[in-house]
Amino acid sequence: IGIWESKLTGDDEADVAALRASGLAVANCVPATPSILPIPDVIPGPDDPEERIRGLCASVRRLAAYAPESVLCLTGPAGALGEGKARRVAIEGLKRVADAAGEAGVRLGLEPVHVSARDVLTLVTSIPEALDLLEEAALPGVGIMLDIYHVWDTPTVFADILAEIDRVTGVHVGDRPAEPDRTDRVLPGEGISRTQELVVALERAGWKGFYDVEIFSTPDLLWGLPAGEAARRCYAAMRNLIPG
Repeated sequence: IGIWESKLTGDDEADVAALRASGLAVANCVPATPSILPIPDVIPGPDDPEERIRGLCASVRRLAAYAPESVLCLTGPAGALGEGKARRVAIEGLKRVADAAGEAGVRLGLEPVHVSARDVLTLVTSIPEALDLLEEAALPGVGIMLDIYHVWDTPTVFADILAEIDRVTGVHVGDRPAEPDRTDRVLPGEGISRTQELVVALERAGWKGFYDVEIFSTPDLLWGLPAGEAARRCYAAMRNLIPG
């Protein structure tokens, strides 16, 4: 299961105990404030990058108790800072969050976001762009949180996966609907995101970690189902995509 910090009860001891009792393992964790630079149009949070960086470091330390495969973070968009200054702030922030992750014993993954959302969510929109930023920051230990929904139409995505599989810290799976005016996500294999091809590429490249089905939906669609039924549908959809 993937864990969003914002959905935890606030009693970590009880939540960790419930997790252990369930028999589930944790694919990845999403901090309550997931980006270094603010993304006010999507996720509320402080405007000050310094406050956000401190919050991210605290989240990484807290989420380590859940023993995830990785904790992810986003850069956030350049916004009013401009590309150059925003990049410098993101690099400084990544260094500090990576230090916190190292001290907590968890792997940190930087998530590239689709190019169409560059102005509202991110400085990096592909695996190569994310790796360039991490190289500039001298952070070879930080990996890439790969979200198929965001990278599916990157021209080099299949070569990127094959070349950089060791840098992948986790995989989010969810499809883009065929209808261009929809903003929700559909189950893996039901949309246009080449999900099966990309899962096959990950398997052939040697991916051994979890696949975390991440669906943003509405109450009249997947989010309206009982949790158990939604989980069963997500599991069945992924089983149909994994070779063998």
